[in-house]
Amino acid sequence: MTTTRIPFLKMSGAGNDFVVVDNRHGIVPEPASTFAARVCARRAAISADGLLLLESSPRKDFRMRYFNADGSEAEMCGNGGRCIARFATLVGAARSEMAFENLAGDFRAALTSDDRVRLEMTDAHSMRLNQVVEVGGRRLTVHSLNTGVPHVVVPWDDLDAAPVVDLGRPLRHHPAFAPAGTNVNFVAVDGPQAIRVRTYERGVEDETLACGTGSVASAILMTRLGRVGAPVTVTVRSGSQLGVDFEPGEGGATNVSLEGEAVVLFGGELYLSVFGY
Repeated sequence: MTTTRIPFLKMSGAGNDFVVVDNRHGIVPEPASTFAARVCARRAAISADGLLLLESSPRKDFRMRYFNADGSEAEMCGNGGRCIARFATLVGAARSEMAFENLAGDFRAALTSDDRVRLEMTDAHSMRLNQVVEVGGRRLTVHSLNTGVPHVVVPWDDLDAAPVVDLGRPLRHHPAFAPAGTNVNFVAVDGPQAIRVRTYERGVEDETLACGTGSVASAILMTRLGRVGAPVTVTVRSGSQLGVDFEPGEGGATNVSLEGEAVVLFGGELYLSVFGY
């Protein structure tokens, strides 16, 4: 089922921006991957890091689907998860505390204020420390973890000068992280329980202003390396701060949570004819 116009909200989670649509009645044309790439295009459409679809679920309050700006469907997006939780309350799909499902598993979320959401994440797993890789003429020691999607963490003291794109792009495609590829986070310590993070995101194929799952991966790995202690305050490229808490576990972490802002920027209607439908 499609319509000629689709209502949407543009939302931001700590700087990650999304087009968000209530798709419980199947108003988004399939394949949704093509639709996502068209509406998220920078300078040619609404412009966003990704598309969030709220859909019906037989088990939970709703189902979340997330598509990167290039149209690829991702298992999870932490900032997107917080945004869709707030969106669900606005469209009547959930109350202030909720449960939802997506490709990465089942999640719980709660609004902690009008524009802040605490998201309970799935367990982090597949931790690998001190991997030596060659990229861009450098030998780097990196660390990896899956927080719903795969992430690499590269400690980097001078974060403002970090070559996020120049090294992030080849690391994202490095054979060590094949076949799925990985997101890449450059991380500096900011205090005994604080870090700063810059992220090259798979699917966006560029640096973004924030990455929720990357912030979680960075906090867990930097704690595991003894650089900081939990809970961890993460300052992302936008300047926003995210709160990450967890319990260290074998090969990862359990009881993982991510808290931060989920802001409505504006809303409107998508005219499908403009996007070739």
